[in-house]
Amino acid sequence: MSIRWGILGTGNIAHLFASDLQLPPDATLAAVGSRAQERADAFGDRFGVSRRYGSYEALVADPDLDVVYVATPHSKHAEHAAMALEAGAAVLCEKPLALNAAEAETLIATARRYDQFLMEAMWTRFLPVMADVRRLVQEERALGDVCLLRADIGVVQDFDPEHRLFDPALGGGALLDLGVYPIAFAFDLFGPPDAVTSSAVIGDTGVDEQCAVVFRYDDGTQAVWQASVRADAGRTCVLAGREGRLRGTRAWWKGAPFELTRADGSTETWARSFEGSGYQFEATHVMRCLREGRTESPVMPLDESRAILDTTDALRAEWGVRYPDESPSTLRSS
Repeated sequence: MSIRWGILGTGNIAHLFASDLQLPPDATLAAVGSRAQERADAFGDRFGVSRRYGSYEALVADPDLDVVYVATPHSKHAEHAAMALEAGAAVLCEKPLALNAAEAETLIATARRYDQFLMEAMWTRFLPVMADVRRLVQEERALGDVCLLRADIGVVQDFDPEHRLFDPALGGGALLDLGVYPIAFAFDLFGPPDAVTSSAVIGDTGVDEQCAVVFRYDDGTQAVWQASVRADAGRTCVLAGREGRLRGTRAWWKGAPFELTRADGSTETWARSFEGSGYQFEATHVMRCLREGRTESPVMPLDESRAILDTTDALRAEWGVRYPDESPSTLRSS
């Protein structure tokens, strides 16, 4: 039986997801919702979607949807995900799950109250090459005891105060848009850090445009990462231990090949090519969870999504970055 999807939002990420949703044989893109009917119609024309709604409320009210993919700006994730949950649909919500941990807690409570599936769309975690990384590091221990993760992620974005990356009202900044990838990578392999140190460059609109962060763990492990909307930082990562290192090439979070170098100097490369942009893997995982009757993912659990936001809250508190309507007490230091 095919799983029927609705997409809430019609921006770039919604287009990428809709395109990849054509790849799993058990997925049907049944409906789309936008704030404007003409955008919903244009999206529907492009992807062959028959049910097109000119409001988000109308989309989630569609009784024939199994799951809604929330693809709106960061600042609306919690509101729109809750709307879909309360209407009786499962939800895959774009990352970050919410603007802050307080919003995430409320949203998670809503999902649990309605006994509905909810997952943050940390799509990179579901890429085939990332399963290889976890196997090599955690199961085969190809690197021995891993003691260092270094990851860079950056883009060059021309300054525009109305662009979502620079608009605090939309949850702009490098941290929530890009930094969440190395954060989630570190959490996946090592869990939440025991201590955090950081530095950030705050732009004219009050959002973080560049940041450098060190996670320290009590066992001596460090995760060192940078995120930037000012510079192309190379977009590489390295995992290192006493027995070798694993290097992710350019665009590591998008499924680029990883190269393993062992202590004896021998090398191996893992390349797991795939069709599309890679969003089909998280969609397939969600559909598997729904068929198994799960209300959350064992790969991207809700408590981890909230803990990641605890970390980003603490970083923003240190930098003095707050979004509109956030009180100082909302950002809890870790």
